[in-house]
Amino acid sequence: MHMRHGECKTPGGKLVAVNVTVDEDGTIKSCHISGDFFIEPDVTTSTRFAGAPSGSEASEALIHDLEQALVRGGSLQSVLDAHSDCRLIGTDASAIETSFLRAISSELTPPPAGAPAKRVGVAGADTTGTSASVDTQYGQTDKTAEYQSRWNELKRNLTVIRDHPRTPAEQMAIDETWAREVAAGTRPPTIRFWEWAGVAVVIGKFQSAPDEVHLAVAEQLGFSVVRRCTGGGAMFIEPGNTITYSLYAPLDFVHGISIEESYRLCDWWLVEALRGLGLDVRFAGLNDIASQYGKIGGAAQRRFPGTGNAGESGAVLHHVTMAYDIDAAKMARVLNTSQEKLSDKAVRSAVKRVDPMKSQTGLTREQIIDDLLAWFTPAQFRGDAS
Repeated sequence: MHMRHGECKTPGGKLVAVNVTVDEDGTIKSCHISGDFFIEPDVTTSTRFAGAPSGSEASEALIHDLEQALVRGGSLQSVLDAHSDCRLIGTDASAIETSFLRAISSELTPPPAGAPAKRVGVAGADTTGTSASVDTQYGQTDKTAEYQSRWNELKRNLTVIRDHPRTPAEQMAIDETWAREVAAGTRPPTIRFWEWAGVAVVIGKFQSAPDEVHLAVAEQLGFSVVRRCTGGGAMFIEPGNTITYSLYAPLDFVHGISIEESYRLCDWWLVEALRGLGLDVRFAGLNDIASQYGKIGGAAQRRFPGTGNAGESGAVLHHVTMAYDIDAAKMARVLNTSQEKLSDKAVRSAVKRVDPMKSQTGLTREQIIDDLLAWFTPAQFRGDAS
């Protein structure tokens, strides 16, 4: 058996990769889809029913059926249409098919033991220009008044927590637990500012760890590799250089707006607060926070269903990780960033793509967090979480 690997990056969107297993005569035996895309199941109470699959089960079923269609030569669009309870975000059927075709057209040379499958992208691509801002990309008009109104309403019952240090595994678990509690109406809307107890690489729900991380290097340097419950890309975490927060809000907070726009709503306060500190900050692509020089951080979301009972309307989890500072050389050793992922950027290096906040300000990480916390006054503040 041999493994082949192909990738396709949607300009301004996300990367999708396909690993294909073939036998000695080239017959396709199986395939696996991965990437930093998102899948949002429909969790509205009006469309859910008893026995309906959970959001995670629905996402896994969609991926499984897409993989089976690739092996059989079936229509991917038909699969997407059949899974009307899920929405694929950041990529599409065409990009998945392109990744698959690039994989099966690659050479049959097996990779060294323990190495990721061979990456095949756009050979010789010379695409320039950074990702369009969200305002341009989605035709966004000024929504300041609406976003301010939604945040003012949310802040009425919002609990603000500056958490104590937690291990990477604990962070992943508490994020999902608290989101489900808000969805069930047993926890008030909450925003939690994280503290990390150790270095980590956090990969997205649909990413392949061997393809995204040099696992042996990560282990050697003491990095935990953990998987979060949301889509998106790999995040390189160093406790003193990273600022992370999670918003756990009722689904009503994002009611009536698209998933793409909900990223801008959930991070509107953040952009306003950082601009107030004199930082050059803007939305970029679907889910990035950036300056004119590069990416500062990225966001990810997942929606959780309620039961439809009073006080159980469901919840949206929205979390963001930003670079205050970064050991770029170490990041380059730990992360395995393909050139295809950077194909719609003006750079050819993940290191050059990052613009940590420290490059713009003399404020310490702690001072920035203090200022972010101050934005929520007089929301209910708790200095720590149990």
